Amino acid sequence: MNLSKYLAAGLLVVSSAACDATPPADKEEKDLDRMANAGTVIDEILNIPDDIPQDLLDKARCVVVLPSVVKAAFVVGGSFGRGVMVCRTGHDFRGPWGAPAMYALEGGSVGFQIGGQATDFVILVMNDRGASSLLRSKVKLGADAAIAAGPKGRAAEADTDAYLRAEMVSYSRSRGIFAGISLEGSTLRPDEDGNRKVYGKDATAAAIIEASKYQTPAEGHKLDSRLQKASPTLKR
Repeated sequence: MNLSKYLAAGLLVVSSAACDATPPADKEEKDLDRMANAGTVIDEILNIPDDIPQDLLDKARCVVVLPSVVKAAFVVGGSFGRGVMVCRTGHDFRGPWGAPAMYALEGGSVGFQIGGQATDFVILVMNDRGASSLLRSKVKLGADAAIAAGPKGRAAEADTDAYLRAEMVSYSRSRGIFAGISLEGSTLRPDEDGNRKVYGKDATAAAIIEASKYQTPAEGHKLDSRLQKASPTLKR
């Protein structure tokens, strides 16, 4: 094999690895599957002793669950994932948990990196401003919205200045390890293509979460019911 063929073969390997690290496409994982997976993730996390503090969960307006976010292996060193955001319904987010909307996490530094692993992320949206901004636009975490690595443990102290100032707190689970993690520099946005596929051509994240006409698909019932059981009432 001559040099040009070696180079071509090398490019093919890198290109294939980059493709494998791209966000999950429809052919790999359907939007409704992501919704069902989000329910499994939140159920498993809330069933472990050292999980999200009850005080934080009770104050959260919305919860974002991103199952199996993949860190890019080649060319782009960032995180890419698709998942859902579910919010409390009603005025000032005081009602029961509503229909989940599809969301996307993107971001990280650009560079050549080798290796990557799937990680589940959970983000609690702690105030009305944070929730409203996520409904209508792409939000850069740490710049457009303050985000902090969340504390662990059901009885953990959550009323510190860091968590009172944060609009969001974030957690990760990878290889069975659950921990608070900072996602500063990443962006979180509505996945409107996914929302239209699940709810219809006129659906947007804002309409799904704010309008009562959209009903939770069967694949989202586990997510809603688990959150409703864990935190039925908003506490300010």
